[in-house]
Order: sequence, then structure tokens, then C-alpha cells
Amino acid sequence: MSSTSMHSLESGKADSAKNKSQTKNSNGIELIRNIGIAAHIDSGKTTITERMLKLSGRIREIGEVHDGEAAMDFMKEEQERGITIGSAATHFKWEGHNVHLIDTPGHVDFTAEVERSLRVLDGAVLAIDSVAGAQAQSETVNRQMNKYSVPRIAFVNKMARVGADFGKAIQSIRKRLGLNSVAIQVPVGEGQDFHGCIDLVEMTQINFPPGCDDPADFKVTPIEPAWIERAKQDRHALLEALSMFSDKLMEILLEEQDPPLELVKKVLREATCQHGFVPGMCGAALRNIGIPPLLSAVVDYLPSPTDKGAVQGHNPQTNEPLAFDPVPDAPLGAIVFKTVHFPTGDLTFVRIYSGTLNAGDQLYNPRVGKAERIGRIFMVHAASREPIEKGSAGMIIAAMGLKQSATGDTLCHKQTAIAYGATTFAKPVISMAVEPKSSGDRDKLGEVLGIICREDPTFRASTDPETSETIISGMGELHLEVVAHRIRDEFNIHVVTGKPRVAYRQTLSKSAKIEARHIKQTGGSGQYAVAVLEFEPIGGDDIEYVDKITQGRITKEFINALEKGIRDHFIGGGRRGAQIQGVRVTVLDGKMHDVDSSANAFYACGGLAARMAEEQCKAILLEPIMRVEVTVPDDYLGGVLGDINSRRGLVIDVGNEGMDKVIISRVPLAELAAYSTTLRSITSGRGNYSMEPEGYQIVPQGVLEKIEKETQGKKS
Repeated sequence: MSSTSMHSLESGKADSAKNKSQTKNSNGIELIRNIGIAAHIDSGKTTITERMLKLSGRIREIGEVHDGEAAMDFMKEEQERGITIGSAATHFKWEGHNVHLIDTPGHVDFTAEVERSLRVLDGAVLAIDSVAGAQAQSETVNRQMNKYSVPRIAFVNKMARVGADFGKAIQSIRKRLGLNSVAIQVPVGEGQDFHGCIDLVEMTQINFPPGCDDPADFKVTPIEPAWIERAKQDRHALLEALSMFSDKLMEILLEEQDPPLELVKKVLREATCQHGFVPGMCGAALRNIGIPPLLSAVVDYLPSPTDKGAVQGHNPQTNEPLAFDPVPDAPLGAIVFKTVHFPTGDLTFVRIYSGTLNAGDQLYNPRVGKAERIGRIFMVHAASREPIEKGSAGMIIAAMGLKQSATGDTLCHKQTAIAYGATTFAKPVISMAVEPKSSGDRDKLGEVLGIICREDPTFRASTDPETSETIISGMGELHLEVVAHRIRDEFNIHVVTGKPRVAYRQTLSKSAKIEARHIKQTGGSGQYAVAVLEFEPIGGDDIEYVDKITQGRITKEFINALEKGIRDHFIGGGRRGAQIQGVRVTVLDGKMHDVDSSANAFYACGGLAARMAEEQCKAILLEPIMRVEVTVPDDYLGGVLGDINSRRGLVIDVGNEGMDKVIISRVPLAELAAYSTTLRSITSGRGNYSMEPEGYQIVPQGVLEKIEKETQGKKS
């Protein structure tokens, strides 16, 4: 971010000789930045994105989130609620680089949007509230970034707020998120006095005029005398932190010399891209302060696809490790990370890791083992599309024409097949019944729910076999409410919804060896299946199936049918109607008959064995638990604590955040219905909260009796 480059920020089109050389040698891949912006809800992600788009010339006028006019929040629900619901993609140029950017939601109900976006990104901006510091959802997105090894820059936003504290925010990143974060900027003023920052890398001051309505309106000046001493101290701390990654830099510092700027930038880039170092920056996006330096840091310090290198996959036939270089002439390797329905056909978002993808190509999907013909391909900016002829390594594109490919699927060519593995998502925790007001819309509703299931990997739709109700399941009340509104607004089906129901689970409380015998003779060929199995609890949410049959006492076909019978019973929920999980089933022995045995007989035998296990191993009911973080003024602390206790909540910690109190607790999801309304009432609208899933716990006996009584009442 030299003075020269800073003055070129307004256009974002400065091309150096070095950049041209890189383009020639690497087909421009080194000039690509695939980044996302992620954070706790209401930390300013979309506001930051809007300023980036204005600076780069992608949009002419800035749209504000609170006015429902942000370019990236184009869904009707997003505009009405003032929050991001679906991840939105865009692209623009900055300092000769091609930036592909994904703006992600902050609300925990839509965390799957963050998960699938981070998997395909090379770098990210982690936005942090300057007053609140790292918050609950900051922890969630940080874990997701760690999961996919995504280098990041921390941007402490809202520095113009009363109570803003840059140093405290950076400390919260270090302590709460466990990140090695050190400031590469320090603010000039805080709160209402905030008007710029000091660049500790180049030792310059960047000033933004008060009340400016243009994020490109700034000046780079020498550091004011009043700030020089602090700047020197903070720069020394930065260089010391960076010296841990460079022997050469450490030698220069030991000799008490000032290192060359080129070396500092080189080490800072390597530390960020390869070693988990997190540069800390500051700004106030709503007041158009600090975005140009942030964009320059994105291109200077976050990795290109070539920096990330070949992405590891495997051969779908042999399961051996396989990776292709991120260059256009390598074999094609791409991954589907999102599908959006349009009346003209689904739009499928694809990250290309290697090779080149052309419109009209015949592609191969290893998961389904079938060919897919890709139709048109596009570059996407929010809701708009720009047709292109081809996409190559490093690019994020959208395609039409794919019929069977879903989130997490790999696209490649059959003769050079590669598979990158599925993306894993959290399972739904809450359900409710939904029915069309008009009986004539019933079939149409089924089609619409199928569309939404394809789009959203955390959404489920099913039919209750006893009541014939249509049940939709998701990550929270807001998630299901948004789905219901989409059904009404986008698909013109008016529906009636029931009260949300918690998605309980079950597991076994002890082990047991069970002999299941399904033997029937009704004239002609009968049914004969005998199996000896051991059922044992193992924790987690999987059902493991182990085959220890010897001497061919049961054929492979019958063993598979037995497994399906067991799994279908467990997934169906058994007697209580709550999915059974965390179980290992070991097939020890069995018998079959030359004439009377069949796959259907062993399927029935599996279901019988699962029912017996449910009784003999004493299945216990589990309920989802949420980690709830509430921020309230001190005056309301007692009332909020009392309410949490009344909801069977367990308070883990009560801390301070400026003048407010922060309460961290674990509360059963079943007790959190309409919590936002209650909290507003208790705190006169001054409290706010966030929550995220934190596993399952055993339902207390008194609550269990109440649930079973309600279940029996519905059945009768």
C-alpha cells in the first residue's frame, strides 16, 4: 500500500510491469483472489462488500442494508429483514487483480451458506465488531475457516461507534478465537473521533474526511507527530511477530536496523498465506472509512489459487490420492458449492480448481457415476449474470444445464476422473408441519419443497406416516419462517404452518446381544431369516455396521438387506419417532434357508432386531442444546438470568463487555421458542442475543414423561 498505489485505489486498475509478467507466465491465475466476508450477524459484512463494489466501479451507487437496497441482498426476504440469508457472489477488478467475492450470512440458521462458501475460497475477511469484539458466531465461522485452512484478514469494523476499542477487539481475536492476530494498522481516533488509520507496514497515515460519502475520498500523509511514538511501538510489535517466520528479518531486527519494505511485505504475505498469521485492520464501513487499504491488503496478503496449490482429491475408482495443478491446461477438477432455482432452470455455482470448463462440455459426476452436459456458463454479480464462453482454473462461475449435480459434487472428465469428497453440514434441529391452504396445491407444494431441498443442504421435507402431514425441518425458527415465506412469495403457494417442533434424537443406553428370527410359513415359499447381532452405544451421530459373518452363513445380499432393515428402523425413529443414532451394529452369526430365505425376509429381520434393541438396550431420548450468548445492560442482568433458569438453562459464564454484561449459557432448544420477543420485553429492547447448536443431552425424566404423553395424545 505505497503512496503511489494508494492514489490508484479509486480506479482499482493499476497494472505494474510485475503484474503483466505474472499474467504472461501464469495465465493470470496469480492475479485471482477468491475471498469471502464472514462474521457474526450485524458486524457489517454486506456494508463492507457494498463499499468494495463502489470502489472498484462494479456499482455506481451504494445501497444500504438498513434501507433494503444493498446490491448483494437481492432476495425479497433479505431486503425486508435487513439481513443476509443466502451467500451472494460477485467479481470485480482491483489493482490489476480479479477478485471473486462471496458475501455470506451471519445468522446461525444460515451457517450452511458460510460452510459451503468457505470450502471453495482461498482467503477471507473476518469482520469483527469494534465494541463487541469476537462474538459467538465469530467462533463458528472461525472454526469453519480452520476446517478448510482458509487464510484470513481480521477487519475491526464500526470503529466510529461509541465504545469502540481496537486493541480490545484484537485481543478478543487472539483469546477467544485462538488466532495469532497482530495489528498492521492502528486507528487515528476512536468513536466519533475516528477518521483514519496508520499503516504500520509503510508507516504512513491514511485520513478520510469527516462525513464523506465516497469510500475513495482519502489522503495519504506522513504520520502526525502526536501519533509517531505509538506507531513506532506498534510497528516494532508487528515486526517482532513477523520475525518468527523469517530468519532474515530476525537478523535485521537483532542488528537494530530497519528492514526493507519489500522484505516486510514478503514475510507478511507468507505468514498469512502459509502459517496462520492474521493481520488486524480497522475501519468504519458505514462511514466509508478504511475500505481501500482493506482491498489492497486482500491482493497483497491473501493467497491466489497458485499459492494454495493443487487441491487434494482422490481417484473415484481406486480411492488413491490425486491432485491436479491449478492451471488451465491440467485435467478438469471442479466442485459444485451451491444451486439456486430459477423458472428457466437451476443455476449451479462452481469453483474450478484445475483445467478449463467450456460451455457445452460433457462432464462427469463421480458421485452419481453419470455424465452431465453443461449448458451456458456465466460470471455472476448478485442477481445478474454475464455470459462467458469458458472458465478456467481459479475461477468461480455459474452454469446452467446440470440436472443431477448437487452441493459438494465434483465435476471432471471421465477419462481423468477425480473426486474431492462431499461437504458435510449440520443436521436439522427443528421441524414444523406445513400444509397448502388449497388442496389443489398439494402436488405443487411437493415439487417446491424438492426444489428447496436441492438448494439448501440443511433443509429437509418428509411426510409423517401416521398423520400424513408434510414436515419441514431446518436449523432454527427463522430458517423455517424464511422457507415458508419463500413458498408464498416465490412460488405463489399459500400455506398454513404448525408450531415448530424440536428434532429429538435417541441413542442406546447399554449394549446387548440379540437373536432376531423372522420365520413364517404361509403355504408355498415361506420367509426365513435368522441373525445374531450385537448393538452397542458409541456416541456421535452415526450408525456403524460391522460384518463378522464367517463361512458364508449369510450371503452378502442378505447381509445388506439386514443392514437396510436396521437403518430404516433407526432413521425412522422407532417407537418414539426420534431418529436413533450413535450405535454400532455387529453381525455375529445367522442362518438362511435355501428356498425360503430372501432379501425381503432379511430386511424384515433387520427391522425386528432394531425394535428388540430399542427395548433391550433401553433407548434414551436426546434433545438439542444451544449455546446462547446474551448481551444486556447491567440493570437487566437478574431478570435475564432468571428467565434462562426457567428455561432449564445452565449459565456457564457472566462477563463484562464495556458497560454491558455478557451471559453465556447452554439452553435446550425446546425452551427457546419466541426467545427474542421475551428478551426484548425483559430488557426494554436493549438486550440482544445469538445462539448456535452445541450437541445433544439426555432429556430429564419429567420432561420425557411430558413429551411421551403429548406424543400419545397426537397418535390417539
